[in-house]
Amino acid sequence: MFTGIIEHIGRVVGLRHEQTNLDLIIESPISHELKIDQSVSHNGVCLTVVEVTATTHRVTAIDETLKKTNIGALAIGDEVNLERCTKVGDRLDGHIVQGHVDQTATCIRVEEQDGSWLFTFRYAPSMQNIVVEKGSVCINGTSLTAFNAAGDTFSVAIIPYTYEHTNIKQVKVGSLVNIEFDIIGKYVARMMEMK
Repeated sequence: MFTGIIEHIGRVVGLRHEQTNLDLIIESPISHELKIDQSVSHNGVCLTVVEVTATTHRVTAIDETLKKTNIGALAIGDEVNLERCTKVGDRLDGHIVQGHVDQTATCIRVEEQDGSWLFTFRYAPSMQNIVVEKGSVCINGTSLTAFNAAGDTFSVAIIPYTYEHTNIKQVKVGSLVNIEFDIIGKYVARMMEMK
């Protein structure tokens, strides 16, 4: 389980395709602290650490992950939001995040607003995911509050700290981001669907 509060930004320094899998080598300030078999959120995707060096760690994304996330679109030099699992007893500063990306969304608007930024995203409603006004949504692993939720679009406001300490600063109109919808909202929607 994660909180959506990004710890560090890593950088992709290696990519290796092995059959339908993709190995990513990530350089980060926390790589040397990680352990093999540890779960770490990479842009909101829970991936298992399979190798650790003094400055990097390696994870493997399988075909299913590559189909549903933006992990397969990463290139050498791209920034990746990183968060280690929540420790039992820690504060839950963001919201409950599983690291199981539901789908991707496309950025359709970025507006600078005198010290903050407004990002608007569109997602495919065919997967029956929903965003509710003032509800939680996880974008590339970052816990955010959604507003202007209407149909298949929603917006988020980004403060300067989040802009500087996550990879949201790389998101432009047309960028594909990972979305994890709020787990409570997903259960409510599923229960309503079953009635």
